[in-house]
Amino acid sequence: MPALAQADPAVVVSSRIDDAAVTVYRAPSRGAGPINPNWPQGFAFITETRKVSLPAGVSVLRFEGVAEGLLPETAVVSGLPDGVIEKNRDARLLSPAGLVDAYLKRSVTLRRTNRATGKVVEQEAVIQAGPNGGVVLQTAAGFEALACSGLPERMLYASVPKDLSAKPTLSVLVESKAARTVTVQLLYLAEGFDWAANYVADRGSDGKTLGLTGWITVANGGVTSFPGAQLNVIAGRLNKVYSPPLPRSTPGPLVLKCWPMDITSTHPLWELPPIIEIEQNYDGIVAEEVVVTGSRRDRRAMPPPPAMMVAPAPPPPPPPPAEDLGDLKFYRVPFRVDVSAKGQKQVALLAKDRVAVEQLYAGALYQNGQPQPLMMRLRLQNRESDGLGLALPAGMATVFETIGDRRLLVGEAQIGDKAKDERVDYDLGPSPAVQFRAVVQKDASPDYRLWQVTLSNARPFDAEVEMLIPFALDPTPEGWERRGSSWVWRVRVPANDSLVQTFRQKLKGD
Repeated sequence: MPALAQADPAVVVSSRIDDAAVTVYRAPSRGAGPINPNWPQGFAFITETRKVSLPAGVSVLRFEGVAEGLLPETAVVSGLPDGVIEKNRDARLLSPAGLVDAYLKRSVTLRRTNRATGKVVEQEAVIQAGPNGGVVLQTAAGFEALACSGLPERMLYASVPKDLSAKPTLSVLVESKAARTVTVQLLYLAEGFDWAANYVADRGSDGKTLGLTGWITVANGGVTSFPGAQLNVIAGRLNKVYSPPLPRSTPGPLVLKCWPMDITSTHPLWELPPIIEIEQNYDGIVAEEVVVTGSRRDRRAMPPPPAMMVAPAPPPPPPPPAEDLGDLKFYRVPFRVDVSAKGQKQVALLAKDRVAVEQLYAGALYQNGQPQPLMMRLRLQNRESDGLGLALPAGMATVFETIGDRRLLVGEAQIGDKAKDERVDYDLGPSPAVQFRAVVQKDASPDYRLWQVTLSNARPFDAEVEMLIPFALDPTPEGWERRGSSWVWRVRVPANDSLVQTFRQKLKGD
């Protein structure tokens, strides 16, 4: 007797996330650069809680609405009583470009307006090229590009291909000994996330304190939103092994291009690219006709939206102090936030009113022959006694100072990750008012060299200067700070004055 055909397993769709936690890691190789706005190079550890109803036997459980950059090999599903048989990442997303890509070399119905009669007609067409660089169709009249007639056109698709999903989806094959409703947790790593820290510092009128606020900017480059999520960020340099990048879920935007078919007086708006209007309703989408339209509009005639005057909301409270995660720092945002698709979210990191600060002019000693400006530096000591004492993630600091009744920009500085009790330096730029000049002279002994250093201060106030001397000195200075094999020379230069100092460099040994 012929074997009975095995029935396909039942399909259970989980489209609702009851709770989510998103922990974002910075892009390991981004350094001090900005977040990539198109596809952030960091990643996130995501925990989703869902409630699902399973039938008895083997079934396919589809988790719809997972992060677009999900790494399927990292996915773990807990809460299923009888375990998971296999996992599959359904990568292709339903979109205008995705439909064109899926229907390459296949027939569609082209609905258009006849230029001669003005009537709406339909004809069969085969998509020969697309979606990138335009869509080329083959009709009974020959080859042509979509949306080049100057009149409304749309392509009609008979059905949605089975491998296209309206949302990023993870499918798992499960077996349940009995029909039951269970609460499961889905945990996975996903690419396409990143975060950065930014600081705003306002110098006090006394010049000895700062008002320091910090912000965390979290970016989600995927098409999935996580509303009301518990958001966390991880600071520090994480060692992550390279993995080949995943193919993006969509083939990119659908861009229609065409070439001149008539005289410019017939089509005066050829220079404007066509606007693609798409109405997508994913409820019952297989039973409905899917349409991609293309038409021309004069965007110059559209007035800009009216500006809305909305009072800014007060900033949220900063999160609690960082927690240790190995040698990394773990920050919890103390309130639920929406991690929106294709968007960025900014939340408060810290707010300190009076942080002790000193202003220095810094440089490294080298032979220059001509006066060179020193770097204007603001220095904080990251300790509680100085009004700070917090783990500070790497980021950009923008420093302002109030002159009269105006708040003016002083400069910007990049800092690395700073632990509690560590020194924090903001290098704001070279100062032409405080300079140094170094001239090298021969010594009586061939084992030595003489340096004559001149510091000049054109400011009406004393200047505290810090020079890094990258060689051994004879005699060895007492009370100086040692940084590696270098010495730090601290000296105060009087206002509108200069001073000269001679150093004897030891060429051999320490």
